[in-house]
Amino acid sequence: MSAPRASTPSLAAQALMFAGMAFVMLGNYYGYDSIAPVAEQLSRQLHFSDTQVGTLNAIYSLPNIFLVVLGGVLVDRFSARLMVVATTGVCLVGAVITALGAHFPVMAAGRLLFGIGSETLSVAATVAFAQWFAGRFFALLFALNLSLARLGSYLADRSPSFAGALYERGWQPPLWLAAGFAVASFTGALLYFWLDARESRRGTLALPPPPERFDWRHALTFRTDYWLLVATCVTFYSVIFPFRSTFAIKYLQQAQGLSLAQASTLNSYVFLAAVFATPVFGLLLDRTGRNSLLLAAGAVLLPLSFLVLGTVSGGAGLSTALLGVSFSFLPAVLWPTVVRYAPPEHLGTAYGLMTTLQNAGLFGANLVAGYLNDVSGAGAGNAAGYAPMLWFFGLLSLAAFGCTVALWFRDHRKLGEAAVAASAGSE
Repeated sequence: MSAPRASTPSLAAQALMFAGMAFVMLGNYYGYDSIAPVAEQLSRQLHFSDTQVGTLNAIYSLPNIFLVVLGGVLVDRFSARLMVVATTGVCLVGAVITALGAHFPVMAAGRLLFGIGSETLSVAATVAFAQWFAGRFFALLFALNLSLARLGSYLADRSPSFAGALYERGWQPPLWLAAGFAVASFTGALLYFWLDARESRRGTLALPPPPERFDWRHALTFRTDYWLLVATCVTFYSVIFPFRSTFAIKYLQQAQGLSLAQASTLNSYVFLAAVFATPVFGLLLDRTGRNSLLLAAGAVLLPLSFLVLGTVSGGAGLSTALLGVSFSFLPAVLWPTVVRYAPPEHLGTAYGLMTTLQNAGLFGANLVAGYLNDVSGAGAGNAAGYAPMLWFFGLLSLAAFGCTVALWFRDHRKLGEAAVAASAGSE
């Protein structure tokens, strides 16, 4: 058993580390969401089909289906600080290749490389925060870092407004802006690397706990409740990111008649809401402990948002509001709930499996949505062609809500059975 630390990093060092990691994650999230604002230009100027546009985000998720475990192994083997620098470097190279990609295979290769770096970066960032902020403020600081990462997504959607001159020059300058954010991410990683190396020599950092041995066979021991939670995760995220991070801006332009600046600003409010509201809903879960009920409350807003979008004239604003609240609400409850339905000794397997299936869902949903738009001839001259895509996302949303309702019924039944057993025992 290791001896306790004699001290912790100074407040100034912790503030600098937090700032560096904020740049790391903000730039990384900006890079992921940089495709949606240029989707219409890619179709118009480079003649990309919607299947190809969808592939640019689907191929990002493809390596993440397989790298969940490998990323953790690499972090354990080479240290969090080295892997943060290495993976932000890989993401930077991927962003540059994407910006150079006048041909689809080149751009797709850049997005694939970006995805390869991004997953391991997320693992390394989690370990970094655990080493620097282990203690009473860890959860709060981690949540704040996630909020700043969502700010990157918000800025990507707002970029047609604050960087409108770049969009007026075509599809490529906005992607060079995304590469610039990748440079900022890499710079933050270098700052963290320097601070972490210094504090490691001083012995002020917490050692990470021994990694759990990852074994897929542990999944056979998981109960139905856990699998309902996984199904909720997969269906929910298969709607949120493929729609809002790939096709929403293009849809709002061509089907709702908004300008690029208007569509991207409206879409950005989904991520802006998450920046501020996610910690609030996490606190609500802490105070009430009603996991399954809160999951259902957050999930029901998702199918309602697509119902409004598809049936209410001028309903894009209300639909966005519903989607923003759902995106803030459900993830804040979803991830902490895993510990309730998975054995503590297999928690790593539970999170790894759910993340793997989540990325498989993102990969498939991006491709399906793009294919539906192409075969339906969706475009500025055929707004009705987007209807199959809306039905697809609407049905996935309904499936997510159905899973949360099933989970709530199971919890409610178990509470009733426990009450009956307690009553019988007291007689």
